[in-house]
Amino acid sequence: MTLPEQPVFDEPWQAQALALAERLKQAGLFSPTEWAETLGAERARQAALGLPDTNTAYFEAVLVALEALTERHAGITAADRAGRRAAWERAFAHTPHGKPVLLGAGDHGSD
Repeated sequence: MTLPEQPVFDEPWQAQALALAERLKQAGLFSPTEWAETLGAERARQAALGLPDTNTAYFEAVLVALEALTERHAGITAADRAGRRAAWERAFAHTPHGKPVLLGAGDHGSD
């Protein structure tokens, strides 16, 4: 077996995103078929828009597919995600360098 000359992942988050998808499939949140169909549909949407077929585009599609499937099966809405992201961004902006970034006890991600 020959290993690729370049790393498969450009950033650690890319490996984490695929690991999360795998774990959610194993937990039964969605099936492997539904994962493949959702990811494939997003890749087709990217192609229809004329976006380049790059590693970055692939992993962006992974994120969109994960978002769609968690909305469909876990009751997480786009508003929930946006609120949680804003909460993490606020926490990050107010955390001294070198310290762990933590959400406050009452921070549910909503403004």
